[in-house]
Amino acid sequence: MTRVAGDRSPVPVEDALLAVEVLSPTSTFRDLYDKAKVYAHAGVRTYWVVDPLHERMTLTEDTLGPAGEYEAVTHTEDLFVAERPWKVSVDLPALTARRAGLLARDEG
Repeated sequence: MTRVAGDRSPVPVEDALLAVEVLSPTSTFRDLYDKAKVYAHAGVRTYWVVDPLHERMTLTEDTLGPAGEYEAVTHTEDLFVAERPWKVSVDLPALTARRAGLLARDEG
């Protein structure tokens, strides 16, 4: 029986088309630097970083450059639309509002 990458857990990073990290207060440096180096070394062409730690949530899209390091392509707190590796949109204002509502409910 032949196994495919999706049959293994965790999926080997070399098989990933996209890496997405959501920053947390305890892993910001690791997510922004250490993991980015691992993904770049493995040849993951696209790396997104979602930052929910500020008043407005942001998304940064990096792509692998010719030197083998990530280069920022997009940084936004608005609607993010990508065509690669799949067509997808991320409504950051809606996510920011949802987060604010959940935090207000938890505090109330």
